[in-house]
Amino acid sequence: MTIKTLSFLWLMSLLDYSYSAVPPTATGAPHIPRSFQIKSNLNQQTAGNCVYTVVIKTSCSSPSYTRDRVSLAFGDQYGNEVYAARLDDPGSRTFERCSTDTFQINGACTYDICYQYLLRSGPDGWKPESVLITGPNRRPTTFYYNTFLPNGVWFGYNLCRGVTVNAAVI
Repeated sequence: MTIKTLSFLWLMSLLDYSYSAVPPTATGAPHIPRSFQIKSNLNQQTAGNCVYTVVIKTSCSSPSYTRDRVSLAFGDQYGNEVYAARLDDPGSRTFERCSTDTFQINGACTYDICYQYLLRSGPDGWKPESVLITGPNRRPTTFYYNTFLPNGVWFGYNLCRGVTVNAAVI
């Protein structure tokens, strides 16, 4: 091999390492999925049970507080899903403007998380800035919103490529 070839291979290995060390992020516009339903039969026995830390940052242009009900779902391309029916708690000042809220959520063990949706129901409106999900032996994943969530529909990201998630081909 020539010195030019070795230099090129060395440079490519550095780029590959630096790329893989960066946590995945979801940018672009979140969307209302064509078809998304929470799995009614989450099999914790086969999927295992893991604890995730979810950090949700509320935008500074969100209402000062919200009484809305907020639910979260995320998962991997293999059908492993984590669902939190209610994250909100108006008594504890959850999701106030310019705030960051941290939740510990138990659920099925996943591989790399490739989809994440939020569901907001209520009269106030709410504008999340970002959702960061970390879990055991998983790369942290951040989903950027910075838009008001529509009322009563799942809204978010599906970055799973060419796989089936909740019976909807993506």
